[in-house]
Amino acid sequence: MRSLRGKTLFVTGGSRGIGLAIALRAAQDGANVVVAAKTAEPHPKLPGTIYTAAQEIEAAGGQALPCVVDIRFEDQVQAAVDAAVARFGGIDILVNNASAIQLTDTLSTDMKRYDLMHSINTRGTFLCSKLCIPHLLKAENPHILNLSPPLNMEERWFAPHVAYTMAKFGMSMCVLGMAGEFRDAGVGVNALWPRTTIATAAVRNLLGGDDMCNHSRTPEIMGDAAWAILTRPSKSCTGNFFIDEDVLREEGVEDLDAYAVQPGVALQEDFFV
Repeated sequence: MRSLRGKTLFVTGGSRGIGLAIALRAAQDGANVVVAAKTAEPHPKLPGTIYTAAQEIEAAGGQALPCVVDIRFEDQVQAAVDAAVARFGGIDILVNNASAIQLTDTLSTDMKRYDLMHSINTRGTFLCSKLCIPHLLKAENPHILNLSPPLNMEERWFAPHVAYTMAKFGMSMCVLGMAGEFRDAGVGVNALWPRTTIATAAVRNLLGGDDMCNHSRTPEIMGDAAWAILTRPSKSCTGNFFIDEDVLREEGVEDLDAYAVQPGVALQEDFFV
């Protein structure tokens, strides 16, 4: 029986959206989840906090440890890692989900936002991995899962928003390098990316509002796909760039329409977000 029962997941950006969906799916198995995110107080445009996420995780059957973490800062990440180990005895899985987005062209991208995207997406992923790996090396089936795209070096992915693409590809390059570096140690390092837009706060607030969300799938498709990856043997599952619907088809899931926000409405596919 494949299960995440008793496993401890360290999920960055786990207070809402895709991160929370992954956490809730793990919680259904009885997993422990460290919610490592910045939102401690309610935000007018963003649903949920680390504390409401923790309540949902525990209601779903898991145990939760909410930690206020800005992954740009090493001391905050280290404190959360230490708290996770103290509470749950170790860390089995790291989900690098936290990300900053701004889909602007070169002349419209200010350097403050450029630095933010690279500090969170690329540097934050590297930092969280670096601090969690010593504990993953002690785990029975250790995984790192980055929410980042396949390394497709085509102009169309870069030209519209080169700064953002570089920052997300930095996460994917961590997959490529760390999979090779830690393969012999048995740590599975993979990436997961959606085929279509996912109905998250970022899509609603920054990209296309409710109309875009209506042409999207729900975060649960990413939660189910992540579960399928994270329950596989880490020694034989590493260095992959998975697409959510492909993973689920491998698992025998046929009714992908169940994940549509509005079944029957055309999905926004092949979109780099």
